[in-house]
Amino acid sequence: MKMETIKLDSVDKYNKLFGLPTLHPLAAVVDLKRSTKRLGQARMTYGLYALFLKNGLHCTLRYGRKPYDYQEGSVVSFAPGQVVDVAPMDEDAAPDVVGLLFHPDLICGTPLAAKMPQFGFFDYSQCESLHLSMPERSLFLDSLDKIDSELKHPVDKHSADLLSANIQLLLEYLHRFYDRQFITRHHVNSSVVANFEKSLKDCFAGGRLLEEVPKVADFADMANLSPGYFGDLIKRETGSTPQDLITLRLVAEAKHRLAATDADISEIAYGLGFQYPQHFSRLFKRATGKSPSIFRTELELLN
Repeated sequence: MKMETIKLDSVDKYNKLFGLPTLHPLAAVVDLKRSTKRLGQARMTYGLYALFLKNGLHCTLRYGRKPYDYQEGSVVSFAPGQVVDVAPMDEDAAPDVVGLLFHPDLICGTPLAAKMPQFGFFDYSQCESLHLSMPERSLFLDSLDKIDSELKHPVDKHSADLLSANIQLLLEYLHRFYDRQFITRHHVNSSVVANFEKSLKDCFAGGRLLEEVPKVADFADMANLSPGYFGDLIKRETGSTPQDLITLRLVAEAKHRLAATDADISEIAYGLGFQYPQHFSRLFKRATGKSPSIFRTELELLN
């Protein structure tokens, strides 16, 4: 059976899918237990920001080929541009899911708009959802209640600012909860770091010639994590970003090849996966303060 594709570019369109009322054109607090319509298997193309807390086991989600880490008591978040497959486990049962949807236009010109890039969980939620403790779940639901109350309040000159502020408060809580989750998963995260370091080391083992420069996304994929989540995990565990660690390894290998071989700099650059030697030279100088040729010349003078 062909999967239905739905473009979710408005709050009202989402509400109509589930038979829910629309109180505000740009934002909604939803409780799918109150839905009057059921949605079968579908592919959602999001044009909205969305957060959902799953209280039961009524549906599964997939992002590309990977299933969401989305079980009872967990939160997933979506951003405009994401495509998600939804498969209900029981099409006759209303999913026990509550959440928030808001259109990007809602926060235009507000302090929240400038802060949205800091909420990285919108980028990595497809591979790692947020698992809430009972107190955290209460804070999440309380924040939804405050937003819902504001949506039901008659519009006045304070409405836009208060709505944006309450949404930001919820996102700040989620940011805190994700930090807690990184800490409580330290043991698991340490194995991710160890595997990353081993894979990075293996890239250059035995003077291996690379077809392209190692990418953060490649290592994230090996760990079955999104690049955003992977990057935050590595940064919290090591104090350095994955890109910084890749650069350090590249430069160390470049120094070795400059010192141990007679290969010209272009050949070394190509062997490290750079398409253009000047890109290699620029990265090397930025990391060491010296061009590859000067570095090699100084080594020769010392020896």
